[in-house]
Amino acid sequence: MTRFRPCIDLHAGQVKQIVGGTLDSKTSELQTNFVSPHSPAHFARLYRKYALAGAHVIMLGPGNGDATRESLDAWPGGLQVGGGINKDNAKGWIEAGAQSVIITSYLFPNGTFSQPRLDAVLDALDGDKAKLVIDLSCRRHGGEERWFVAMNKWQTITDMEVNQKSIRLLEPYCSEFLIHAADNEGLQRGIDEALVTKLAQWCSIPVTYAGGGRNLADLDRVKELSGGKVDLTIGSALDCFGGKGVKLVECVAWNRLQEREERKKEALKSAMATKFIAYKR
Repeated sequence: MTRFRPCIDLHAGQVKQIVGGTLDSKTSELQTNFVSPHSPAHFARLYRKYALAGAHVIMLGPGNGDATRESLDAWPGGLQVGGGINKDNAKGWIEAGAQSVIITSYLFPNGTFSQPRLDAVLDALDGDKAKLVIDLSCRRHGGEERWFVAMNKWQTITDMEVNQKSIRLLEPYCSEFLIHAADNEGLQRGIDEALVTKLAQWCSIPVTYAGGGRNLADLDRVKELSGGKVDLTIGSALDCFGGKGVKLVECVAWNRLQEREERKKEALKSAMATKFIAYKR
């Protein structure tokens, strides 16, 4: 069942919405869509109020530790945390209240995937893959429908292509994937439909796509393209982030509608199964 998933993007201790492709170390190059006057805890409480499970808090660079802990204090066990996660701090973030940790760059020293590093992170979490989300945020590279994992604030292209082979390799080690289409991130120009379609074909565990989401129609489109297998994060277009494309309460209502439809389907399946058993008797 496709769901809307929210986010809290932190940069220099503030909640911001940033154009993903400009997120490098040069402040002059950074393009920011929105800087919130509200604290990170404000958004955590808001998501908790609406039971928006699976929200991710991403630390975009240094100086975000206190802000992240503030979010976790507002919703213990309700948020995923990513950004600078490694084998030494992963368990600490779980102990601080994170539902799970999200890992990317640590897995790619010098841009090359490291299985030993993935093993080390999972060991640090006592082998509990339910506490690990792998971020395969990517950029188009080498062809029209080829995507490669991008690390270091989405500036460095790694050696890992996002495809069925890499997905199958990583699935046994995590509970879900988070995948930003960095070329679309923060631009509100629509989702990467080809990537969403492929993710639904490749992934057998939960996966959240982010990048370019603008409105409820994009939620409907992700649901259609993925057959309900891919979730969507909307950021810059949300009213709570200064956007005009969609209101948070509308996304909440959309989620609740999906839940009602899912319950109806399950009830119908159960009724049909009961009838079939009665018929066989």
